[in-house]
Amino acid sequence: MYVKKFLAAALSAAMWIMAASPVSAEPAVTTNSAVTVSAPSVILMESSTGQVIYEQNSTEKRSPASVTKIMTLLLTFEAIDSGKASLSDQVIVSEHASSMGGSQVFLAQNESQTLETMIKCITVASGNDASVAVAEHIAGSEEAFVNLMNRRAQELGMNDTHFEDCCGLTDSDNHYSTAKDVAIMSRELTTKHPQIFDYTKIWMEDITHETAQGTSTFTLTNTNKLMKQYPYATGLKTGSTSKAMFCLSATASKDGIDLIAVVMGAPDNAHRVSDAKTLLTYGFNVCDLYIDSNAEDLAPVKVEKGVEDEVDLVFLGEFRYLDTAGSDLSSVVKVLDVPESVEAPVTEGQQAGVAKYYLNGTEIGSVPVLYGGSVEKARYIDYLKKIWGNFLL
Repeated sequence: MYVKKFLAAALSAAMWIMAASPVSAEPAVTTNSAVTVSAPSVILMESSTGQVIYEQNSTEKRSPASVTKIMTLLLTFEAIDSGKASLSDQVIVSEHASSMGGSQVFLAQNESQTLETMIKCITVASGNDASVAVAEHIAGSEEAFVNLMNRRAQELGMNDTHFEDCCGLTDSDNHYSTAKDVAIMSRELTTKHPQIFDYTKIWMEDITHETAQGTSTFTLTNTNKLMKQYPYATGLKTGSTSKAMFCLSATASKDGIDLIAVVMGAPDNAHRVSDAKTLLTYGFNVCDLYIDSNAEDLAPVKVEKGVEDEVDLVFLGEFRYLDTAGSDLSSVVKVLDVPESVEAPVTEGQQAGVAKYYLNGTEIGSVPVLYGGSVEKARYIDYLKKIWGNFLL
């Protein structure tokens, strides 16, 4: 399967349609266009492959503000997946959590909300109080949770990132990240936990506060204005402080292609959104994605000196190739390199060979081919059983 823009082949038809149709409001960016943004540090990444399409000062350390909460959300969903937490958990708000300033949803001390409601408060309204309450619920204290954040950052290769809190409210010089590192943790969150989009796509939703002072309703409003201004937007997280300026990790999906655009240090919200639109539109115009699901059955391999005569082969997984050069992806060639036979013992999961992919004679990637089962080496008695079995037949 491949996603392809047949613009050249349909040029004359497109010119006729343009004459008869209203002009699209979406900026037209070609593969030769220079990307012009206001923010000092940006990056554009294709999500499924992790390939960087465009970057500008992407490793410059900057304050991430509330974009920090992407790591908080990642650890939250990992805790849910591991069974350490549940969406139905009741999260009790501590005095420390309720004292958070900045962007908040006005949680009161000792107030209880489900973890799912807290996730909505973080993703939609960027609640600092909700972030701290969740951190304490998962790790016992915000300090312990921040230690987990920094450990996870290192595991992901976010070598230019250090967190001091779980919400980004701090103005400490020791709380920093980069556009590249933000893209890395955004990719981890969205590809491993796509349910996050169930929350980032919420525009407005009411939550109910039940405290000693009574019951009240508070309306969450999405801080990510890109969700209303860009038709393909799916998330993800905004952030702004006087130190960080205006930041955004923007995700969008179109024609099977998922992009992550990170903007750090934009002068205001309008430029933050405009920069994200520019990057995403550029990406959708230059990207083609070749996908081979590798779902076909492979012929088994003959096994010599084994208790079985053959063993199955399986692909390790699918193959993806991102092209930004306008290549004809229908010309991709797949070449299978596997042995005709193998000598026992054979271990399931052991690599047997490889499927290589070529575009215009150049290798563009490969996928390992594995043995789909184990075959033990035949003993003397196994040969006797086989002879006797053949005799009976």
